[in-house]
Amino acid sequence: MTIKDRVLRFIRRMNWPMIIVMAMALVLGVLFIYSSCYIREEQPVRSFYKRQIMWIALGAVCYGICAGYDFRRLVRSGGVLYAACIVLLLLVLVMGKRIYGARRWLMLVGGIGIQPSELAKLATLIFFARLLSLPEINLRQLKTFFTMLGVLALPVVLILRQPDLGTAMAFIPPAFIMMYVAGVPLRYLLSVVMLGVLVAGLILGALVLTDNENLSEETRAKIQKTIPLGEYQQDRLKVLLWPDRDPLGAGWNKNQSEIAVGSGGMWGKGFLKGTQNILGFLPRSVAPTDFIYSVIAEEKGFAGSAFVLCLFGAVVVLGCRVALFTPDRMGRLLCVGIVAMVFCHVWINIAMTVGLMPITGLPLPLLSYGGSFLIMTMSSLGILQSVYARSPRRLLG
Repeated sequence: MTIKDRVLRFIRRMNWPMIIVMAMALVLGVLFIYSSCYIREEQPVRSFYKRQIMWIALGAVCYGICAGYDFRRLVRSGGVLYAACIVLLLLVLVMGKRIYGARRWLMLVGGIGIQPSELAKLATLIFFARLLSLPEINLRQLKTFFTMLGVLALPVVLILRQPDLGTAMAFIPPAFIMMYVAGVPLRYLLSVVMLGVLVAGLILGALVLTDNENLSEETRAKIQKTIPLGEYQQDRLKVLLWPDRDPLGAGWNKNQSEIAVGSGGMWGKGFLKGTQNILGFLPRSVAPTDFIYSVIAEEKGFAGSAFVLCLFGAVVVLGCRVALFTPDRMGRLLCVGIVAMVFCHVWINIAMTVGLMPITGLPLPLLSYGGSFLIMTMSSLGILQSVYARSPRRLLG
């Protein structure tokens, strides 16, 4: 068989519904990134949509490479990828560029930056798929479970040191879902989840106590020291607990996002006509990134918001279908992890924009402006494509 025949055969085996859905989301993202930036006076900001097109082109290359590369060879290299990302996470703590008080970026030639935490998400999932699929591993042993927790904890702790709580927390649900699907006893996972809920409850309780005016300043200071969160993170939680608190400060982004989403009505105000966005009430620094869903909801209303949810729903369903019908254990775990990661980002981002969760800074897959996250997401979907193309045709139908 010639190379041309192999390429044509591989193209015929591609999951074209997934490609179409991804392309629709990318086009939608560019349109509304343009909408959120076109009135800006700052030239670099006004050209965000052009940069996004450049990132999409690079992401398409990564997508094609990941789709064409055998996922089994990739998973077997999971340890090397994981170790490389740990090194990058260590480097960013030492050499990273500080932006808004956090070191999250490694700057390359030409002022281009990469965010190692985004690369670490995919690398950790690949390494998890490798470890959980080893034939000699006993997933019912407590020792194995703690080993997996250690593998997960290392990048999470390094990212928390940047600090970036939202990205660090995004590692946990996909990893736990992968462990559950692999066969780790549910009682082990629930024990850690309950411990996490208890810790979260104690932190929230401490925040409520620090807001109690009946306590002395000394007592409140002591309680404040026990809370393992930065001041801005505490402010975001307080705004969630008390929606009317600090509307011109910590609560501004949340309130303006809710107004933008709610004011769109059924059909929206029209493309390029979102007043919250145009007038700058929805912060212009975050409208094309964390709050792109708010821009879409204001300009295209409930109909546009529902369409976005349908696109992501299609990605999740198509990804789950690949995982369900793939006989390869490594491929199944990898698909589950990738789908869980996409779903986690979508759920947290949209819940954040409508006021159901604190502001975390997690972008919306395929729609938000940003290079590292977009390339990571497209590479992940390319790996899904690799699993699909190498599964028995009779199973995928």
